[in-house]
Amino acid sequence: MINDSKTSRLAEIYNRLYDVYGDCECPLVHRNNFELLVAVILSAQCTDKRVNIITPALFEKFGTPHQMAAASFEE
Repeated sequence: MINDSKTSRLAEIYNRLYDVYGDCECPLVHRNNFELLVAVILSAQCTDKRVNIITPALFEKFGTPHQMAAASFEE
């Protein structure tokens, strides 16, 4: 069951954020939620531009969470 007061509050928050930021796009290149999560974590350590340079090779080698988790530290 959806609480109408929560729905109204969420709509108000969304509208205020939209008024300030508009219809912005994420500068990180990604194809799915996994890639976006990894890119966001990496972007905390360097620039978005650098992340977009290195992630294609990273995701080619480790394209799933399971593949990345199974990688050695050296890889």
